Amino acid sequence: MPGYLIFEIEITDEAAWQHYREVAGPIMAAGGGRFVLSGDRIESLEGGWQPATISVVEFPSADAARQFYHSDDYQKVVALRQLASRGKGILVDV
Repeated sequence: MPGYLIFEIEITDEAAWQHYREVAGPIMAAGGGRFVLSGDRIESLEGGWQPATISVVEFPSADAARQFYHSDDYQKVVALRQLASRGKGILVDV
């Protein structure tokens, strides 16, 4: 069953964000991940949740998503994401 990384992101530095995406994208793809959605046109329906952007990345399994996230290669670029944005992330195992 697939596993999903879901991130709520507020981009604080657009140039740094673009650099992060260029570096992180190939690492994610090599780990089997693919974007299901990424967008900023969000309508709050309940609870007042109003994230700036949402990204959902599907992996072949929750273990694959976990391995990607905790991999040495990706952990080296987490600081780039944190420099460029504020956010929250979860792993969903379906």
